[in-house]
Amino acid sequence: MRYEGMIAETITIAGNNGENISAYVARPLGAGPFPGVVLMHHNPGWDELYREFTRKFADHGYAAISHNLFHRAGDGSPEDVSARVRADGGVPDAQVVGDTEGAVQWLRAQPYHNGKVGVIGSCSGGRHTFLFACHTKSIDAAVELWGGRVVMSKEELNPKTPVAPIDFTKNLSCPLLGLFGNDDKGPSPEQVNLHEAELKKHGKNYEFHRYDGAAHGFFYYDRPNYRQEQAMDGWKKVFAFFQKYLAK
Repeated sequence: MRYEGMIAETITIAGNNGENISAYVARPLGAGPFPGVVLMHHNPGWDELYREFTRKFADHGYAAISHNLFHRAGDGSPEDVSARVRADGGVPDAQVVGDTEGAVQWLRAQPYHNGKVGVIGSCSGGRHTFLFACHTKSIDAAVELWGGRVVMSKEELNPKTPVAPIDFTKNLSCPLLGLFGNDDKGPSPEQVNLHEAELKKHGKNYEFHRYDGAAHGFFYYDRPNYRQEQAMDGWKKVFAFFQKYLAK
């Protein structure tokens, strides 16, 4: 039997403008080298589910980091912190990009890293994943899970989210995998169509998969929207995609 082990802990990293933020990291024991994955948490917050996802990647041979995009909102339960963030109008897109670049650079500085980094996120984290992939050249692959508000109306724009992510499509810097539920309302199938059309227009390397019988958050086993068959297929696609672009 092959010995398996991992190390997982909460650390502090330099985020946007060098500001310290918290992050949860997990990796297999051993010298590596391991490919890196940055996880961008969803709007329910930097929660138990994302710590589990981080360890899941470590169990599959990745060095993984999930940074706390809500760190500046203070301490408390993920639900309370997330509520404060929502009441304040969310986190600024520019801050999200800066924090995530910090997480990428932290991974790249580790001696056990193989030099490849992917980013993955769901819900608002899916939106942020696509946004970040259009604002950096430091990653090798991106996975967007049902990213809401990639397509935005003019009425939705504000000083914190001044430009719809879809408008940055021409700057997408790496291959993109997108997974969506056809029963979702945000993004709706029509919004996913617009998202895909823009990727095609700019000749980007992407693959989208859409699931019948699935709505928003169909990976979330702790919620009514969980769909086992679609989620298991989706995870297979995620790991195959990252294996293709992150393994050396």
